[in-house]
Amino acid sequence: MTTNRAQPEIVQKTIYSILFIISFSHFINDLLQAVIPSVYPLFKEKFNLSFAQIGMITFTYQLTASILQPFVGMYTDKKSKPYSLIVGMSFTLLGLFFVSIASSFTYLLVAVSLIGIGSSIFHPESSRVAHLASGGKKGLAQSIFQLGGNAGSAVGPLLAALIVIPNGQSYIVWFCLIALIGIFVLYKIALWYNEHLEEKRQSKEVSKEVFVHQLSKSRVISSLVILLILIFSKYFYLSSITSYYTFFLIDKFNVSIQESQIYLFAFLGAVAAGTLIGGPLGDKFGRKYVIWISILGVAPFTLLLPYASLFWVGVLSVIIGLIISSAFSAILVYATELLPGKVGLVAGLFFGFAFGMGGLGSAVLGKLADLTSITYVFKICAFLPLIGVITGFLPNIESKKQ
Repeated sequence: MTTNRAQPEIVQKTIYSILFIISFSHFINDLLQAVIPSVYPLFKEKFNLSFAQIGMITFTYQLTASILQPFVGMYTDKKSKPYSLIVGMSFTLLGLFFVSIASSFTYLLVAVSLIGIGSSIFHPESSRVAHLASGGKKGLAQSIFQLGGNAGSAVGPLLAALIVIPNGQSYIVWFCLIALIGIFVLYKIALWYNEHLEEKRQSKEVSKEVFVHQLSKSRVISSLVILLILIFSKYFYLSSITSYYTFFLIDKFNVSIQESQIYLFAFLGAVAAGTLIGGPLGDKFGRKYVIWISILGVAPFTLLLPYASLFWVGVLSVIIGLIISSAFSAILVYATELLPGKVGLVAGLFFGFAFGMGGLGSAVLGKLADLTSITYVFKICAFLPLIGVITGFLPNIESKKQ
């Protein structure tokens, strides 16, 4: 397999200030979203919900996020909308407010769907901002961007344990203040983004990098299908952790809700740390190898986790988080090189599919937990990373950087 990279006509430097600001906005966005699954034990008790209903809450939120994202991405590929980032965060703010005052299961579903819409608007355009500020270091840029999101997902449950669990559902409204900070940050990003587009229009110069991979259309499609299957494996497994890890710990080891949230925080913190590693390693050694090691390599640890003691469950979950999280940045950049010039479409498709698989996984696993047990769910999900073996069928579209 041979590849050719055309040199960009305008060489741009990596704009780290923008990367860290958009990463911080991703931190806020995913922190707010992580509050919802973090308070599932509270909702389960207050509204007398089954595990299937818990899964349906996640499914509703993830479905609204997954269906809209590819369409948002395709639209913004053709016509960028810098201020849509603010609109997305505003939907999240509104959804959180309604969650804080929800009085029924149906009301909860409507509220979380608004948060899902906010996510669907935020991710494609924010991913494009990271791409524009990358200066060619696309793996690093995606890792910094993803680090913010995963760090937010880790901090969300911890804040929920400190603020919401002791005081009740109504205290979720305080997270709306964080959403307001997010709107302010995204306004600053939108100003830079808009100025960047204006300079590009005025200069009338082409500044994008052209990547020629010499693959046939059928090979590109089959490669995208493989990547989506890998996303399925990763996020179906992650949904078992994010939605049911606390229930697993409470059921098997009789820990308190707040103690279980600390274990969840440790896992999600490891996910955040692992995210930062995957992108740069992909830039240096090749994304295919990072994807392979990240998904298939985590299998021995997932298979051990359901049978371990509480101490080793904590250790194994951290190892799993570190390894499995390194894949997404590599997958996303690999996909953008399969479809050059379609950053919004790729981001929307893969973020949307990831959300969709997470939601579907939560719903299916919730029903399975009602029929069997939470421990049985974790034993079954442990085999999902073995799907990573199909990474071997991906073409080598990049050479290792020296």
